[in-house]
Amino acid sequence: MEQTQQFNSSLTNEDLAPIPQSQRKWGTWNYAALWISMSLCIPTYMLASSLIGGGMNWWQAVLTIFLGNSIVLIPMILNGHAGAKYGIPFPVFVRASFGTKGANIPAMLRAIVACGWFGIQTWIGGASLYNIIRVWQPGLSEIDLTSLFPQIVPMLCFLLFWALNMFIVYKGVDSIKKLLVFKAFFLPIAALALLIWAIVAAKGLGPILEQPSKFASTKDFFAYFFPALTGMVGFWATLSLNIPDFTRYATSQKAQIKGQIIGLPPAMTFFAFVGVIVTSATAIIYGNTEWDIVKLASKFDSKIMVTIAMFGIIISTLATNIAANIVSPANDFANLSPQKINFRLGGYITGIIGVLIFPWKLIADPNGYIFTWLIAYSSLLGPVGGIMIADYYFIRKKNLIAEDLYRHDGAYRYTNGFNSKAIIALLFGILPNVPGFLIQINVISKDIFPSWINHLYNYAWFVGFALSGIIYYILMQKNKNVDIN
Repeated sequence: MEQTQQFNSSLTNEDLAPIPQSQRKWGTWNYAALWISMSLCIPTYMLASSLIGGGMNWWQAVLTIFLGNSIVLIPMILNGHAGAKYGIPFPVFVRASFGTKGANIPAMLRAIVACGWFGIQTWIGGASLYNIIRVWQPGLSEIDLTSLFPQIVPMLCFLLFWALNMFIVYKGVDSIKKLLVFKAFFLPIAALALLIWAIVAAKGLGPILEQPSKFASTKDFFAYFFPALTGMVGFWATLSLNIPDFTRYATSQKAQIKGQIIGLPPAMTFFAFVGVIVTSATAIIYGNTEWDIVKLASKFDSKIMVTIAMFGIIISTLATNIAANIVSPANDFANLSPQKINFRLGGYITGIIGVLIFPWKLIADPNGYIFTWLIAYSSLLGPVGGIMIADYYFIRKKNLIAEDLYRHDGAYRYTNGFNSKAIIALLFGILPNVPGFLIQINVISKDIFPSWINHLYNYAWFVGFALSGIIYYILMQKNKNVDIN
């Protein structure tokens, strides 16, 4: 792009440069299809079924997921505005609030979370591969996640699937297109087939819907509901930040707004409903709730059925992993040093961190999945979202000088490239949630702090989002050098 030549070379490359209007061709149905594709994934199913595992009945789980996705849709649309207006990706957009160098802080927070998701998806794919082998070699035991590492064979399957992901990165994202098409057809059909199986095996929908909530009182329900709702918001907290990576291709603001409204809440709620119904049915069929779809599929009587189901999970997981968990962190890592890190190297970095994060432990049980993983990282990303929205809508009134986002000496210059006010606001947004997180992972006793401080963790995303946004706005009002155009 001819404009790129005017930019500072340390702040741009082909992937980070603004998209010209002539190349923005994504319409309403492109965004709807994007969300349908990303929502129909195994973690969505496990997200819904984990709520059943945690004690909710079917309508409580579905309602919680619908509310969570309706809430996260708001920052999704708000942050998507800048991408559609200026054609810039998330790492560039966040330079306006954090500074040209400070932008690496939220970019890395977001990238590390994506690495965790990459690891989780890769583990699901590897576990599916192991279960295919296990069907034909019944002597192999179930995967044991009680110790720090699983058994050797499941671990080898995980590493093999990881290597396949890295091969796709090496070949380039274009090589995943056919798999995405396969997923778009396969998963809805598989979801309906699974739904029908559950209804037939449980002898009708009635017994499934009659499964009661396991909470003894309203107080017990709400004690689980609010952190679960935070977890639902946290599920897409990553995309609510880096949605400009996608909306930068929008033909108009209307296209990205309508597309996201049509695609996100309905698709998530539908697939969540399937997960809820199937998981509720397992309590009737097997006598205990099975929230892990990989373990569930391995219980089918037919070897051919198990093999087909696991193969579908593998292909679907591979397609989702590259599209949702490689593209954005690769851009984030590239933002560290655009001239040295390209998409391929950024993808390799994502893959390595995804292994080191021990993903098999993150999803070993439903409480760990929601309370340790989803809520914990929402406490980091909520504050970033609050700062971005406060800066773009209340400080700059939706007006940016796009060219200066690529210059160290432009309108968004701060001391040494870091906006200290954004960093202070970020820390103050994260801090209140730290005690609750340390209690959750059993590092400290819950008796150290007052109970109300411990409970803030249940609302981590909301607390961080509001607190950081408000503090940032107050601090920036005193900054006479900020260019609000």
